[in-house]
Amino acid sequence: MCLFHFEEDAPGAVFWHPKGWELFQSVISYVKSKQKEYGYQEINTPELLSKSMWEKSGHWDKFRENMFIAHPEQESRVYGVKPMNCPGAIQVFKRGIVSYKDLPMKLSEFGKVHRFEASGALHGLLRVRAFTQDDAHIFCTEDQLASESGKVCKLIYEVYEAFGFSDVRVKLSTRPEKRIGSDEIWDRAERALEGTLIESNIDYKINEGEGAFYGPKLEFILRDGLKRDWQIGTLQADFNLPSRFSCHYINSLGSRDFPVMLHFALLGSVERFIGVLLEHYKGVLPLWLSPIQVVVLSLSQDLDDYASFVMDELKMGGFRVVLDSGNETLNYKIRKHSLAKVPVLVI
Repeated sequence: MCLFHFEEDAPGAVFWHPKGWELFQSVISYVKSKQKEYGYQEINTPELLSKSMWEKSGHWDKFRENMFIAHPEQESRVYGVKPMNCPGAIQVFKRGIVSYKDLPMKLSEFGKVHRFEASGALHGLLRVRAFTQDDAHIFCTEDQLASESGKVCKLIYEVYEAFGFSDVRVKLSTRPEKRIGSDEIWDRAERALEGTLIESNIDYKINEGEGAFYGPKLEFILRDGLKRDWQIGTLQADFNLPSRFSCHYINSLGSRDFPVMLHFALLGSVERFIGVLLEHYKGVLPLWLSPIQVVVLSLSQDLDDYASFVMDELKMGGFRVVLDSGNETLNYKIRKHSLAKVPVLVI
């Protein structure tokens, strides 16, 4: 399908070709439109942050072996290439005094992250080192936690259904051995997520000890057309990072309080999600996702002008369309574009 390729000189990083990048943009455009519908504001934060930022977040202590570290010879400062977008979102939230009336605040980011994966574990789009994460962060009061978690679950199921996934399983991942925060905070966070599942009437299983180091999480597992399971989306309740970053809002009594932070991703890694999509549909993507939706096949030079007119009309209608006016036989053209999984051929 000529969507992407990999190179030995950039292990675990994708070289997107024009058609692949069109597919990539179609996927994130749809997710962005759904996030906007649910009240999210899009942001963008740096990929390189100083070591002190990662120490404050806890990543330096708990996640450093999976991080890429940069130490320029020109200065003494050490930097970490971001493996997650959370600290950047917190910095955006902190710029200005936030009242309880402003909550919940919903920020979304399609941020490029890098995580070290052993070279032997890399596997096409399904296991990479550099990927785009569709992170969203909700800053809310503890009273808003249950309702906001319920809205996130509703959004996740709507998006999965649109992409053609109806078989979704959910796991509640509880506190890991390596973690930050007190047991009392973890109890509150785990109760909140479990309460959301019960309130939303969602069946789930407990995934003991598999939560993030800063909070428990819900894991959304999709079953593809080949009956294989893929862990894709996550929702994490976090009572820890806001306090570590002195992240406050002004409550109804006029005093400072820490917000609760909900981290969630619909797709997780966009690259991996596209890999799962391609597997699920065996390359035969639905019309709305296909990088080239229509190919107009001209049968002879005498018809080229009319074929061009048809192509222009389709483009004006919003379709992604190309013209094939080559000298090959019709059977050859049909076979070529069918193998490339183009959904509509206009002859």
